[in-house]
Amino acid sequence: MLAAEDVLSTLARMQPVGASELAAALGTSRPTVSRFLQGLGDRVCQMGRTRGTRYVLTRALEGLGSRLPLWRITEAGRAESLGELHLLATGDHWLQREHAPAILFEGIPPFVVDMSPQGYLGRTFALRHPELSLPEHLQRWTDDQRLLALARRGEDCVGNLVLGRESLDRWLQDEVRPVQRESYPKLATGSAQNPEGSSAGGEQPKFLAFVEGRHVLVKFVGGDGAAADRRRDLLVCEHLALEHLREAGVDAARSRWFDLGGFRFLEVERFDRVGLRGRRGLLSLAALDAYVGAGRGWRAVARGLREQGWLDAGQEQRVRWLDVFGQLTGNTDRHLGNLSLFAEVDATPLQVAPCYDMLPMLFAPHDLQVVERDFKPEPPTSETLDVWSTAAAQASAYWERLAASPHLGDALRARAEHCGAQLAQLRARVAL
Repeated sequence: MLAAEDVLSTLARMQPVGASELAAALGTSRPTVSRFLQGLGDRVCQMGRTRGTRYVLTRALEGLGSRLPLWRITEAGRAESLGELHLLATGDHWLQREHAPAILFEGIPPFVVDMSPQGYLGRTFALRHPELSLPEHLQRWTDDQRLLALARRGEDCVGNLVLGRESLDRWLQDEVRPVQRESYPKLATGSAQNPEGSSAGGEQPKFLAFVEGRHVLVKFVGGDGAAADRRRDLLVCEHLALEHLREAGVDAARSRWFDLGGFRFLEVERFDRVGLRGRRGLLSLAALDAYVGAGRGWRAVARGLREQGWLDAGQEQRVRWLDVFGQLTGNTDRHLGNLSLFAEVDATPLQVAPCYDMLPMLFAPHDLQVVERDFKPEPPTSETLDVWSTAAAQASAYWERLAASPHLGDALRARAEHCGAQLAQLRARVAL
């Protein structure tokens, strides 16, 4: 006599599988299998509603089950239900959306990657939430542990999504608390000892704040010595790069810097936040590379996204322009997490978000040592020929801006002048 365990074991061997194929394997009728599947409840996920429906076993998170509700926070600050994320035994995920077709994600969904704790602000997440029993080191987290963290303590993630009822309840109950800039030194000292806040990535010391009606990410540098002085200079370089790009008509994050209480601070306005409680959807190239599998830099991922219809030609060209500008200005840290796109779960094509983290990391110290690295501006290629000339012109103007800045140290200004001269020689040789 057919038992539920027979259905489960056969399903585990064949999944994902349709009801007819499963019935044939079990030697019974489709109506019989359908009754068993319905009786298994959340132990089975039904993918689809038509003749192409497939069934797969689920996996459950302790205390949360196998389905996690997903909400979107609108720019007006309202929570909208998007659907439910089903956790499948295969390690994949089925997003059953309320007003759009469902999506099957192979492995972890890209939006979960960017929402997860990471970088400087994520390093102490496990220590601050011992009740979750998570590994101290983020690199050791499993996909299920990421989901657990987001479903239990994911009310303030990058972008506009909230996963799980507990996290939504926290968002609904939390109040945005404005801070005064006079408190920044205290916040910096506390952050350096025990970094807190939401999970914006990167290893530069930072904290998050709401000041003068804006959500900002605040980077800071304290201490003495050559390495600290260089890091202070780099905060100014980042501000000048963003300011220069905006003046050139390129969308870039707004920023300001100042010295206070022995620290240098750089405020960068968050573009995934709108007003007091509104949010905008955001996905990094690192997350979107799950669809492309390029993994070889901004241009490669953007090209793959365009080929798959995620980016239009103009947006892909913008990514190539930014990549060339970054290379020609010594930004050696153009990893996939340092460029993002405005994104919604249910909308394409995507739009490139304002530029951020654009600075000459070529000059970054290593630990406590200032390291002088060679600058090697690259000539155009067939892939960058259409954007190289204008990017190079703006890069030259940026080097001139650094060399003339009274807010930078003599050594960095001299390096900027030398790098600008190298780029000028290359531009003269290429002569586009």
